[in-house]
Amino acid sequence: MRRLTLFGGVAAIGFTATPALAQQPSYKRDLPDSLARQARVTEAAAIAVAKKAVPNGKVSSIELEREGGRLIYSMDVKAAGKSGTDEVNVDAKTGKMIGKVQHESAAAEQAEAKAERAEAKKGKKKP
Repeated sequence: MRRLTLFGGVAAIGFTATPALAQQPSYKRDLPDSLARQARVTEAAAIAVAKKAVPNGKVSSIELEREGGRLIYSMDVKAAGKSGTDEVNVDAKTGKMIGKVQHESAAAEQAEAKAERAEAKKGKKKP
């Protein structure tokens, strides 16, 4: 957004950051609006739970989904010096971690990504 300011009769154009540009997350996000409206726990609060569960971890992706009848945040967290990712699930209604942290090897992570791409490709071909 541009802002025009007058200084002693001289116009100066400045730029201010819009909220969408101010803080772009550094991770992949899949948070459908239809589900986000149902969540009582914020994305930031869910990430805080994941970071507590995986110290020194960095969230690489977050997804809001229904799984087993529950609305959950599912996060992939990369820990420094550790291959693969840790998956942390947080209940989007209570903010409590569901189950334990599950580790996925790099090979399992690649296989899952390949399966997701194939599924997405299938969905696009529907008549």
